[in-house]
Amino acid sequence: MKIQRPKGTQDIIPGIIEKWHVLEGQIRKICEEYGFQEIRTPIFEATELFQRGVGETTDIVNKEMYTFQDKGNRSMTLRPEGTAAVCRAFVENKLYALPQPVKLYYRGPMFRYENTQAGRFRQFSQFGAEVFGGEDPLVDAEVIQLVWELFNRLGLKDLVIQINSVGCPVCRAEHKSKLQAFLEPKKEELCADCQSRFDRNPLRILDCKSKHCKELIKGAPTILEMLCADCRDHFTKLQEYLEAVGIAYVVDAGMVRGLDYYRKTAFEVLVREIGAQSAICGGGRYDGLVEEIGGPSTPGIGFAMGIERVISALESQKIDIAAEQAESVTIIALGEAARLESFKLVSVLRKRGIKSFLDVLGRNMKSQMKAADRAGSKIAVIIGEDELARKTAVLRDMKTGGQAEIPLDLLAEKIEELFKRS
Repeated sequence: MKIQRPKGTQDIIPGIIEKWHVLEGQIRKICEEYGFQEIRTPIFEATELFQRGVGETTDIVNKEMYTFQDKGNRSMTLRPEGTAAVCRAFVENKLYALPQPVKLYYRGPMFRYENTQAGRFRQFSQFGAEVFGGEDPLVDAEVIQLVWELFNRLGLKDLVIQINSVGCPVCRAEHKSKLQAFLEPKKEELCADCQSRFDRNPLRILDCKSKHCKELIKGAPTILEMLCADCRDHFTKLQEYLEAVGIAYVVDAGMVRGLDYYRKTAFEVLVREIGAQSAICGGGRYDGLVEEIGGPSTPGIGFAMGIERVISALESQKIDIAAEQAESVTIIALGEAARLESFKLVSVLRKRGIKSFLDVLGRNMKSQMKAADRAGSKIAVIIGEDELARKTAVLRDMKTGGQAEIPLDLLAEKIEELFKRS
């Protein structure tokens, strides 16, 4: 029985990985333009970090985490999301002592035990960015602008930015009581998960994926109806900033996001075309999270996007972001002495940064030429016994078929010159 990859995972193979390289390069470029620096954190953390940071009543913590006991009998969890881990690193490494705002971005694998379907994996790649130390809604607008600009550069169309304010502890208290009063007559009809959330965190009921629960909460009071003055002013100014730079948005009063740490701003970016998994990016403000995990009171806002979902959206819109392959040269060696000379040549070319191929299977000239054509090589260099005797090589243009005989000691310089011209 052959061993297969685990359910919910994938192999990113040549022919596909090139798209990832381009996307990751665009991400790095735009983050650096906006003043962000990269941070890398472990793929597993103490389970308590996610229980306290993400929230014990969330689906992520209750149902989706890969948790295990290590050999020291400590509970560890493969990270299901990136923000809590970055906040932990921010606190542990005393990054709060740096001039604020501190802008960080990350990318890497995340793990959630979910039902697998199109666009949803148990190991998935995520890119995210966090800003620590800015309370002004201008910071929120800049974060949303970064996301918007990235998707525009990639060429994505039919994007919708949904925004909401999920309030703060002050206005949430009123919302909680009114939401409970609204749901009380329907409590017994809610799913088991939502019934358990009713007293502890009824806001999570608004995020339930059950179709029946979604029907039951229609008409529920929204947090926008009872925002405190500070949260209302923050949300109004955010909208003004977005409008000032021409970023279209839709206010979705029912959006709460699936994480407990959000306060005030929450947002999602959706692509209309890719069905049920249309959300390709989401984020929001988490002003209490750093303090919750043991750091000083520090406002924060960030977002995350699934690389697989972005690539799926690009493919559905037939946008090919694969980078053009670097031009290459194939060395065709005929005979053992020619192979030795060819190995020396290919080593010199690679040191000069020229992508070079050399046959290692001992194929005949016809097969080697076919391989050069498949590789898309610009030039083929043919070295056989006759050429070696004359201390030359044949340089062939793979596009035109034109060729010339070049002395071996001038060959590397000639190839380099041809590549510089193109």
